[in-house]
Amino acid sequence: MTNPLLTFADLALGWHSRPLDEAVQKAVRHALLDWFATTIPGTVRAPATLLANADMGTGSGGAICLTSGRATSPRQAAFVNAAASHTVEFDDIFRDGGYHPGSPTIAAALALAQDRNLPREAFDRAVIAGYEVGCRLALALQPAHYEYWHITATLGTIGAATSAALLLGCDRDQIAHAIAIASSFAGGHQQNLQGAGTAKALHPGHAAEAGLLAAYAARAGATGSLDALHGQHGYAAATGAGTGNWEAAFAGAGDWTPITRMTVKIHGCCGHVFPALDGIGALRQQHGFAFEDIEALLVEGYGATKSMCDRPDPQGAQEARFSLQYCLAAQLVLRSVRLDAFEEAALTNSNIRALMRRIKVERAEDLAAAYPARRMARLHLRLKDGRALDHFQPSRKGDPEDPVTPAELVAKFDELAGSVLDAASVEALRFRILDDDHLPAGLRPL
Repeated sequence: MTNPLLTFADLALGWHSRPLDEAVQKAVRHALLDWFATTIPGTVRAPATLLANADMGTGSGGAICLTSGRATSPRQAAFVNAAASHTVEFDDIFRDGGYHPGSPTIAAALALAQDRNLPREAFDRAVIAGYEVGCRLALALQPAHYEYWHITATLGTIGAATSAALLLGCDRDQIAHAIAIASSFAGGHQQNLQGAGTAKALHPGHAAEAGLLAAYAARAGATGSLDALHGQHGYAAATGAGTGNWEAAFAGAGDWTPITRMTVKIHGCCGHVFPALDGIGALRQQHGFAFEDIEALLVEGYGATKSMCDRPDPQGAQEARFSLQYCLAAQLVLRSVRLDAFEEAALTNSNIRALMRRIKVERAEDLAAAYPARRMARLHLRLKDGRALDHFQPSRKGDPEDPVTPAELVAKFDELAGSVLDAASVEALRFRILDDDHLPAGLRPL
């Protein structure tokens, strides 16, 4: 077997000069637009508001902390911005790896590119490379890795390190050592995804900062084990994936790149709830019932639907975003699961709370067997008039098989960014991301 770490380094370095076709150029700009869409609402919420004013002891620099608007060190900007990006649960997904690459990878690359005043093309190439390595590594480790580890925290460190290493001008060996070092810095366990704490959003923050640190170290000459990923005591083994599925990781490498196959989230909650949300929307569109008509709803899902999202009595916005019962009830009562669904008025809405008690979640082994390549749900709805309605949801809106249109992506950005910025600022930022050749800088709040 060829050494997977060196193969990843070769793939990453290739993006330093490889021609960028139109599809890849559009994909990286769309990824950046989606990153700002989910980050901007997070800049006015904890934990970013707490971190931006904390003395993190990381010095000064030219990177922009989007929450404070101040120039700071790349490490601090990356930490705060990545945490903000993961707060309202709208960040992009590499579906087949169950991984949110944008939050840590773009945060790290943007901070470093701003600090060093690097060209937009260098930033774009670094982001593509970071997605390539992080997403393909997810294919090698999943689904076993996700049993105990938060993959956005863990592989986000490696994706961020890859992007940063490219921006620092690292050669192939230095990129390999940055990945190896990052694999020792990578952490974040599933227990901190439970409850009402804010540690989950800190995971990609740490990943972005630790990835930068790994790249800085490798650029300075520090080295790691070249068997760090696949060795007997390496990262795959340590995180439950045995020796790693490297055939899956490198399938199609050179023919397609992961940033062109991203899922765009259209609901502001855990992606494992999406099949049920899309399914209940389809049922209601077909049969025209109101939330008051529902007697009981049973949702059958895959493993994570049950283990992560069966939360019948969530406390606070963060836990509600991971409660299938809450999100489905909110969708039925409010008709959407966007930012407003997690404000206090919605969280205490008596109609939502009453409806939640009628919603149950079960694991279906056939749906679990198809995960993570397919995210499906079966809904069994009983109405008060005696009707029993069943629906099978084979996919999620926003996945590669059912992608959002460019206009839908822009609408998402305008809505989420517009919750913090005035219309002129939203338009100017959108133009800078999609049509200009310069990097975005700070935000102009209302």
